[in-house]
Order: sequence, then structure tokens, then C-alpha cells
Amino acid sequence: MLSLFIKVHSMKKIAIIGRPNVGKSSLFNRLIKNRDAITSDLAGTTRDVKRKHVVINDKQAILLDTGGLDKGCELFDKIKEMSLKAAYAADIILYMVDGKSIPEDEDKKFFYELQSMGKEIALVVNKIDNDKLKEKLWDFYEFGTGDIFGISVSHNRNTVALLDWIYEKLPDEDIIKEEDEITVVHEEKEQLSDEEFFSQYQNSDDEDDFYYWDEDEDAVEDDSIFANNDNIKEFDENDINHIKIAIIGRTNVGKSSLLNALLGEERSVVSSVAGTTIDPIDETVEYNGKQLTFVDTAGLRRRGRIIGIEKYALIRTKTMLENSNMALVVLDASQPFLDLDEKIAGLVDHNHLACIIVLNKWDIADKQEHDKIIKDVRDRFKFLSYAPIITLSAKSGQRVDKLHDMILQINENYSQRIPTSKVNEVLERALRRHTLPSMHGQVIRIYYATQYETRPPKIAIIMNKPKGLHFTYRRYLTNKFREAFNFEGTPLLFKAKKKGEK
Repeated sequence: MLSLFIKVHSMKKIAIIGRPNVGKSSLFNRLIKNRDAITSDLAGTTRDVKRKHVVINDKQAILLDTGGLDKGCELFDKIKEMSLKAAYAADIILYMVDGKSIPEDEDKKFFYELQSMGKEIALVVNKIDNDKLKEKLWDFYEFGTGDIFGISVSHNRNTVALLDWIYEKLPDEDIIKEEDEITVVHEEKEQLSDEEFFSQYQNSDDEDDFYYWDEDEDAVEDDSIFANNDNIKEFDENDINHIKIAIIGRTNVGKSSLLNALLGEERSVVSSVAGTTIDPIDETVEYNGKQLTFVDTAGLRRRGRIIGIEKYALIRTKTMLENSNMALVVLDASQPFLDLDEKIAGLVDHNHLACIIVLNKWDIADKQEHDKIIKDVRDRFKFLSYAPIITLSAKSGQRVDKLHDMILQINENYSQRIPTSKVNEVLERALRRHTLPSMHGQVIRIYYATQYETRPPKIAIIMNKPKGLHFTYRRYLTNKFREAFNFEGTPLLFKAKKKGEK
């Protein structure tokens, strides 16, 4: 039986809750001093519950941003259910309403229900943007609470009193020590809106292209993995006990279901609506002494099919991949694979991540076609030939428990450092079997090799003419190193250097 322990925070939990479009995510971003939650004027922008560490003056807490309390379709009903569940579990509740509208009976109903549970609850009336609008604040005293705060998140007005109220509700034992880093939430600098932020990342207008982000085309000298123009630096273990794992794939392949199955709890909203996940949702668990941080990213589509706020989610997915160590590429085993699957998997190769290919929905796949499906994966994803394949069903939990141990093993491979003597033994055997061809009549000599970095493993080949290391010989060396050492699940990168070159 899998023993999985969810990391328990002893700190108080503060939930921001309310109907759609009242400014919950904007307040969340303001308090954590980062544009983390996507904000827009569209109802249903926030869908999953986001959790972040926050510091109010010198006291710590866990801040929860929840989806809007709306009803109607299947998706909105699930968002509402998850939001109320988070509020019931919280210690402090900030119930937000729109100060430009009249008090809603539905708001009063939710407010009284949460208040009756003995929660510390404040009524936060947002969008009181100027002194004239202060008069509208009187209407909200109908809620019958003295803990009412009229603020403007967008203009950063009158938030000090609210922060002081929250501070008083937090226990003294959550005060940060002087030597710890403190994030102050007062005097927040104005941030770019998501619209302004996205405008910096606009790409081609070709609507048939897959959505890619701006790249520096001149940064790569050729088409091989050896063309990464990074300097050799000192070896760094880089905290191998913490593994950051991105769950990626196109829409409706079961990424959120997989996250929930890995955590053993309903953490991410799951529905039949394509593009349900908008904000990347991260959650950390402890397993066999390691910290595994799973990130459920937004499903990726072709550029022409991106709808509204999904464009912001794609930017966040890019950032998540840049900050990850490993990717779970989720494919729908019950459906034919698409070219889009290949292009999404190409992002793993681009970011040099460790990788596991997850064939989800195996419970409804054609088992008689097992060999054909595996062959199709290997034929389509040749650039991920090093990645192991696991078949599972996130919905039923079939074989999900095996994935945790697989992640730990791949992380060991991704983080390993091979002694220089062993590296050169393999190199010498490879050179004896196949000599390095000359270049324009010039003799090409390899002096030695050494691993200079992990996550992923990077090996420097020290030689007289680095440009003489042809890509076919590089591929040959890659195969020889994979035969000698266990690099399953991890890319293996080489860098040709001259003697003395940094």
C-alpha cells in the first residue's frame, strides 16, 4: 500500500472567497506581492484553489485564492464546491463583495453560513475607488458585522486597516525570526496587468501554428543538443531532495485527474469542459524523504483555438516549465495521438527536463493494441527516446502508485554525477571502437571529458577543434554513455570546448 504524506502546514489559513469578479485574485496578488493568480473581467477565471505562503508584517500564514461562488454549468458548480470546501477548512475568511453593486442576498446567505461556523470572518467591500464611493459602503452594514472594510485593490486604497485586522488574528507563534527572510505586504508597487504582460509575448499571427513563446533564434549554433552556449561552471547539487514536476499535455487528456490521483485528494477541478485548468496549480507532498512538487499546467492548444484568458495560462505554463526539473507528458491512450502532442512534448526537450511519458485512460484503451500504441509513441517521440513509458488510469487509480517510485528513480539519474575517471574510460573505449573523423584534412583530437553539471547531466568534451565534433559522432557518444550509465528518463548534454576555455 502506498504511503503518501501530504505536507501539513501548522500556519493559519486565510481564504479569500466571494462571487465572481469581485477582485479576489487581485487581492491575492496584492498580498503575496506577485502577479501569481491570473486576473480578468471574465467570470470563472480562477477555477482551482491557489495556495501561497504570505507574510503580514512579520507573521506567516497560508493564503488561499478561491474560484467565484457562481452556479449554472457543471464547471461552475464544481468551482463553487471546491471554493466552499477551502473556506470551511480555513481559519480566517475574507469575504469579498463588489462595492459598486447593491448587496446580494446570495452573499448574505454564504456570509452568515460561514459566520455561524465560528470562523474569523471579515466583509471586504472592494472597488471603493474614491471618496464619493465611500457612501455606498453603508449599504453593506446590512450584513450585521462590525468587521467591514471598504478598500480598492486596484488603487491600493484603505488596505492598511484590513491588514491590521488580519495581523491581530494571526498567533504570535507565527512571527518570523529576525534571521528569516521577511516579505512586507505594505507599500505594494503597481504591477502590470495580465493584458500588458501578455502584450510583451505576442508571436506570429499564423492561426494554424502551435502557440510558442518568443525565442532567440540566434542563440543556437546548430540543431543539436550540443549547441547550448553555456559556460562550464562548478558542479552544484542544487537540492536533489526537492523535485519540481510539471504535468503537461493537450486539453482533456486527464492532467488534473492525474494530479488529484498523485496527491490522494481532490486538489484540482476536473470537468468535461476543455481548458478547465487556467492557473497552474502546485502542491508539494513528501514521499520517501523527498519533496515532490507537482504542477498541473493549463492544457495546450493550437494558437488559433486559444480562447480568452487561456493566453495568460500559456505564459504561466512556460514559466513553470523553466522552473521544473521533470515533466510528466500526459497522452490519451484511448485516442489517436496528434501532431500537437509531439509539439507539446518538444517543450520538454527544449527545456532539457527529465521526463516520463504517461499513457492515461488505459482503462478504456484497446488492450489488444498495446504493442502498437507503444510503438506509435516511440515512433512519434523519438526525441524523447530516453523517457520511460507508464500506462495508467488517473480516474480509477490504476498503477498511479508506481509513478511515485518511478519519479524518484528518474530524479536519481537526472541528478547523478559520474566521476571523471569513469567518464574518460567510456570515452576512450568509444574512441578505440570508432575514431573521430578529420575535418578538412585537419586531425581532430579529444583530450579528455568531465561532467560539469547535473539536472540534467552535462559533459564537457575538451578538444583541439570543438567544431570538428560532428553531430553524428555526438549521437554515437550519447549512445555509448547511455549504455555505460543509467540515464533513463534524463537528457544527456555535451559541450565541446577548447583547453582553458570557460
